[in-house]
This record gives sequence, C-alpha cells and structure tokens, in this order.
Amino acid sequence: MEVYALVGPSGTGKSYRAISFANEMGILYIIDDGLLIKDNRILAGVSAKKEPTKLAAVRRALFIDSDHAQQVSQAIEMENPPSILVLGTSVNMINKIVAALNLPKVSHIISIYDIASKKEIALAKQQRNEEGKHIIPVPTFEVRKDFSGYFIDALNMFKISPKGRMLQSIEKTVVRPTFSYMGKFYISNSAIQSIIIYSTKNIEGVSRVLKVSVISQEDGVVINIDVEVYYNMKIIDILKEIQRRVEENISWTTGLNIISINVNAKGIVIPEHI
Repeated sequence: MEVYALVGPSGTGKSYRAISFANEMGILYIIDDGLLIKDNRILAGVSAKKEPTKLAAVRRALFIDSDHAQQVSQAIEMENPPSILVLGTSVNMINKIVAALNLPKVSHIISIYDIASKKEIALAKQQRNEEGKHIIPVPTFEVRKDFSGYFIDALNMFKISPKGRMLQSIEKTVVRPTFSYMGKFYISNSAIQSIIIYSTKNIEGVSRVLKVSVISQEDGVVINIDVEVYYNMKIIDILKEIQRRVEENISWTTGLNIISINVNAKGIVIPEHI
C-alpha cells in the first residue's frame, strides 16, 4: 500500500481539495479528521468536527482513542487499498495517524501550498477564522444524521477539463461545529412544534392540527402529527403534502436530521350543507 500525505496548516483548504487531488492521483481512499472515506462515502470512523472542544477534535483526528483507531484500522485491512491519502496539519501529525492505524510508512508528501494558490489559501483561512466553516469531503446526505443540530450546507464543486467541458460534479459538506462558536446552541422541541404547525397552514384540505409531538433521538428527530381534514378531499394527498412541507421547513430552518414524519388523519370535518 502506498501512503500519500497532504499537509498544511488548519484552515488552508486541505479537505476542500482532497477529493480532487485524490482523483487526479488515482487514490480512492482518504483519511481525514477521524474518518475513512471512499468514493464520497464514509466507511468508518467518527468525525473530529463532532467533538465539543478543539482539544477533543485534535485527539479524535489523531485516533488517540483505541476503539476508534481499531475500527478504522480494521476497515482499511478489509478494503486492502493499493493507496491511501492521509490529511494532516504537519508531517508529525501524519506520522502519528499512520502509526495509530498501522499503515505503512508515508511514501509521498504533498503540501497544500503546491496544489493551491496563495489567494485560495487566504480565502480558506478567512472562511475558517471569520465564519467557522469546516469542510467534510463527502456529500451532505452522508453526514447529516451524524451532525443533527449543527448548521450544515452542501457545497458543489465542478471539475472542468482544459477544453472547457465539465468532467464531474463533486458534492462536499460545509459544517460549523460546536467548537467554532462562542458557545453551545439548542433548538427546543416547542420551537420545532411551532415550525410544524406553521408549515400546515394554508394546506388545502387541512381543518386544524390536533396534536404535534417531537421525539429527539441521538441521530435526529421523529415527528408525529395528528390533523383534522375536510370531508370529500383526497386524504392521502393531504397527508403527503404535510410531510413534504414539514420536512422542507424543518430541514432548512434547523438543519436537524429527520428520521421520520408520521401524519395521522384523526378527524374529518363535514360541512353542514351535506
């Protein structure tokens, strides 16, 4: 196995450029911030960006926890990749990661300054320092459940050939972890319920919302909604529209991962003239 290292100070855009660089070099596997990634998919590990403090994030990225290191090491052994790219802030950090995961000695060391311009690195540093933005080199759907409650957004990167043709679109995820803020934040269930009730307003066929419950779980929320609907309307279409609007509004306003939205028609209002 050939081990490549992409080295650069924190916030210089390593994760942003990791997939593009790996594709150019024919490398399918990436170790970044506690994760083993292949083809835009997380195979094993826990993201350091989930940790509540910067120190804990560093420890996670270095695979200091033996269970964490063993999980990723075993996944690498099963995959048996011909090459792998390891990201780190220094050669010393790379060597510690390689040792923790029982990888072969690093054979190629690449600096972020060799693959990104000074202007690009300055912009990456500004976004990190001023906005607390961190990049995870996998699509948003891969990390949403693990970052429920964090502010996350998708970032689409288009690779252009020398002749001007678009070769591929790579989606990455922007997160702002807890340790990049002045303090912690919490979205209460009552706030989520208010969003749900507002979402059902003006949906044709809905008379009123009878009950809303929000069950918070480790990987997201389960939402239960009981409604009263008007007679002589297609109930299944009404319930589907409630699900669609609630999912859209909750996801956009809170960033929470929604496990399920269960909508029940508990009553029917029949007009007096019938």
